[in-house]
Amino acid sequence: MSGLLFSGGTVVSAEGSYRADVLVEDEKIVAVAAELDADGAETVDASGKLVMPGFIDAHTHMDMPFGGTVTADDWATGTEAAAAGGTTMIIDFALQEAGGTLAGAFDTWTEKAHDKAVIDYSFHVAVTDLRDDIKAELPDLAEKGVASIKIFMAYKGTPLYTEDEDLFEVLQLSKDAGVLVMVHAENGDAIAKLQEQALARGDTAPRFHALTRPEPVEAEATNRAIRLAEVAGAPILVVHVSCAPALEAIHLAHERGQTVYAETCPQYFAFEYEDLAREGFEGAKYVCSPPLRDPRNRPALWNGLKFGDLQIFGSDHCSFDYDGQKDLGKDDFTLIPNGLPGAEERAMTLWMLGVREGKLSENQFVAVLSTNQARIYGAYPRKGTLAPGADADIVLWDPELSTTVTVENRHGNVDYTPYEGMEFHGGPAAVYVRGGLVYGDGEVVGERGSGRFVGRSFTATEGLEVRV
Repeated sequence: MSGLLFSGGTVVSAEGSYRADVLVEDEKIVAVAAELDADGAETVDASGKLVMPGFIDAHTHMDMPFGGTVTADDWATGTEAAAAGGTTMIIDFALQEAGGTLAGAFDTWTEKAHDKAVIDYSFHVAVTDLRDDIKAELPDLAEKGVASIKIFMAYKGTPLYTEDEDLFEVLQLSKDAGVLVMVHAENGDAIAKLQEQALARGDTAPRFHALTRPEPVEAEATNRAIRLAEVAGAPILVVHVSCAPALEAIHLAHERGQTVYAETCPQYFAFEYEDLAREGFEGAKYVCSPPLRDPRNRPALWNGLKFGDLQIFGSDHCSFDYDGQKDLGKDDFTLIPNGLPGAEERAMTLWMLGVREGKLSENQFVAVLSTNQARIYGAYPRKGTLAPGADADIVLWDPELSTTVTVENRHGNVDYTPYEGMEFHGGPAAVYVRGGLVYGDGEVVGERGSGRFVGRSFTATEGLEVRV
């Protein structure tokens, strides 16, 4: 390529903000400095824009089977939605099939992604069947560039559920295998019993999804996973933290000096339990796990993002159509597919509710959306920074851009949006992956199949030092 010069904008990094130009050649950033000479490069006018490193969303579920159906977004529509929100790389969850191998999960997800993704990508592998041959396979993941694995403590009675002894052994093995263990922390046993009792009473409406997954079941599982990691001497990452009691367990671990990473998601700031309790079956649109909470949890979550107990902000994009998928649970809330779309709205939600309201700085915004994600998940400094040698993944963020969300102007494939009617102030004007425009003027222009796999390497010394 001839090169691009992003001129006249304000560079925003996790460390600070300053006026500078960014010069790109051959898919890489080659210089960041004031008043750079274009020297034949095409000039992109970034005046009035914030120039940020491309966002990373390390929590997505594209083309994923769940509850007898498959997510509405495949790797084409899902990554297009992500690109429209400023995301230039996702890390998706490759599920080990019952009786299958970890290599098989990697190969299956590689096939799903390779000719469809419009942005770069990587995989976590979800371990669901810890046989002896699977234990021996763990080190092979690191050689494939997979630096993280996931364990589900919830969903008892499904192939996803993992007993404590297997979680503990995976934590023990992870150190030598060179992978980070991530956990979905909810007490699966307690939830199963509460669901059984609710159905026996005839309580079948969507709101009982939340009432059978109360805050203490998340807090207990979070603390249990952290303590098991402590015994194993391994780092751990807790995904989609939704409530103050779970965050308290993480904070206490940090005070002990334990290496615990943690993520929260936009739905816990944009929505609440009352959305699940909407009239009729409407609440099914808001069913996700952990469930939406009482908004009294939000001040703690904002403080977690601000002071570093929560280092990353992922979407947990897991889209199911309202008609034909969510309505599988019309008469039984336990059969409603769990998940919300959010890859497109993630950054705009955080900007509007966080930065514009003074809860986070623009630098913390970049840290939790991009830089911390790259560091913790082993993609830094190739990703997550605007520095010479990094991939030219660039977001031109317009703090004045105004968008009213409708299902018609979304770029995914789901038949509704929980953000319907919400007005966002601030959003991506243009998005570049390795120097190529993938989104601009409200349209995805990236070519399907142009996204590339990014191999990662986990180092436990990275991550918590990024507290901002």
